[in-house]
Amino acid sequence: MAEEYLILHGWQNHRPDGHWQRWLARELETRGAVVRYPQLPGADEPVLDDWIEALETELRGTDPASLTVIAHSLGCLLWLAYAARRAARSAPGAAARRVILVAPAAPEVLQGIPEIAAFAPLLGGAAARAALAATTWERGTVIAGTDDPFCPAGADRVYARPLDLDFVPVEGGGHLTMDDGYGPFPLVLELATR
Repeated sequence: MAEEYLILHGWQNHRPDGHWQRWLARELETRGAVVRYPQLPGADEPVLDDWIEALETELRGTDPASLTVIAHSLGCLLWLAYAARRAARSAPGAAARRVILVAPAAPEVLQGIPEIAAFAPLLGGAAARAALAATTWERGTVIAGTDDPFCPAGADRVYARPLDLDFVPVEGGGHLTMDDGYGPFPLVLELATR
């Protein structure tokens, strides 16, 4: 069975040519993987319920044992919100083999931006860790710039350690966007395919 990937973009991302996510989708497809890279609804003014519905639609028909989810920025918070809702309804089984969270924005940053404040994590501490762990079969990974303005306290401290995820720092990577120089992003490809 082919490996499957679901790539989730962030706020105001209309999946432009040149973005590392589009590059990643092409690289994975050339290796024979099945790749889902949806345009989430209302990218400029996202509604959490609409994004969760779109995520659940994309997950239908996937094999959780072979699915890797790669989320960037607000897409990471989408996955965390999805995990919290799954936990609230005691959904059985994992939804994916693993998740790679790239440059998740900090809760206090989200709360300061009205268009995306609803994406701020609903769960914290042990509840968030358990909810996230229940969505995947394997331990997840956080990749983040050491100087990300959307997570000034550091993604290791805000997400990786509290959620018991592996952490891969990118020195001087900023928010890991095209503006930060991330078209091709071999590190994500390497982590996604191991």
